[in-house]
Amino acid sequence: MPPQLTSASQAILIFAALVIIVAGIKAAEALVVPLLLSIFISIVAAGPMRFMQNHGLPTWAALIIILLILLGALSLVAGLVIRSVNSLATEWPTYEAVILEWVAYTLDLLRPFGIDVSMDVVREQLDPSTALAMAGNLARGLGSALSNGLFIMLTVGFILMEGAGFPEKLRAVLQYPDRDLPHFFRIVDTVNHYMGIKTLISLITGLLAFTLTAALGIDFPVLWGLLAFLLNFVPTIGSIIAGIPPVLVAFIQLGPWPAVIAAGGYLTLNLVMGNLVEPRYMGRGLGLSVLVVFLSLIFWGWVLGPVGMLLSVPLTMAAKIALEANPGTRHIAVLLGPAGTVGDRIDNTTDEAAPQASTAAEEPESEHTQ
Repeated sequence: MPPQLTSASQAILIFAALVIIVAGIKAAEALVVPLLLSIFISIVAAGPMRFMQNHGLPTWAALIIILLILLGALSLVAGLVIRSVNSLATEWPTYEAVILEWVAYTLDLLRPFGIDVSMDVVREQLDPSTALAMAGNLARGLGSALSNGLFIMLTVGFILMEGAGFPEKLRAVLQYPDRDLPHFFRIVDTVNHYMGIKTLISLITGLLAFTLTAALGIDFPVLWGLLAFLLNFVPTIGSIIAGIPPVLVAFIQLGPWPAVIAAGGYLTLNLVMGNLVEPRYMGRGLGLSVLVVFLSLIFWGWVLGPVGMLLSVPLTMAAKIALEANPGTRHIAVLLGPAGTVGDRIDNTTDEAAPQASTAAEEPESEHTQ
């Protein structure tokens, strides 16, 4: 018989395996990112597809409608962004002149204090070619996203077609289907709940940001609304980042006071949506501590890039539920949860009855969460 490993050796092996897995995911980022997007889009689209099927629409017709909606949304977003970026690149010389005027005024105020910075240095940093290069990089990135979009839509179509029979396949291959399947369904339901509510709240946030910037007369309100919609999926810092560009444009285009009003509007919008509306409808759906949400944002952003930041919360929630399913890793899931769950007892027994009891005990909390 092979020698028994100590707990320290097991921990080292698990850590080494995790490092290898993460390195493999990062190396295969070009393939993993579209696949993850396809899976999460399929989870969200499964609900509307079931609704259409329950109202008598054939499966193939419901699938075509879903794919057409996705194609239309992707084309609309790409078109709006490309148009806004091109307009921004065209207006950049005007913005640059205003920026240089404010910089020269600020430098004149600082010279009596012994701070003397040459305007030539400032002009080098505000080289128009830099802005044009950024616009070109963004346009190329959008072109890559469009090409991946076709792959994503095909993958979504196949996943939705296979989705109906997937639970039976899992039941056939799992050793303990009655114990493990509820955890799988809980992952799907939790991600579906989070993505659905987050998408709706992000859409409302984007519309309000568009209304605010358009009412103030800030250039490119469509771009700022779209930016607020997309970055609202990024936890903790996304809404803050979304408010910086329009406030700067308001300062350059309209002056200090309109910029202050824009900043106050974005602050009010983020406070209301982030602290009142979202917790009201999201409930305890996250089941993650604030620190874990922030660290997951950094980790998944490093592994998968911007898409990893967008999907950091659902990916971490899925990992937490998977950890809860195993008695040997349930203590890790408790560490990932909010402070209110610290008092929950952790049963580390490995017999078959314990996971079943745990699953039954967690079902009321899952229902409350969703």
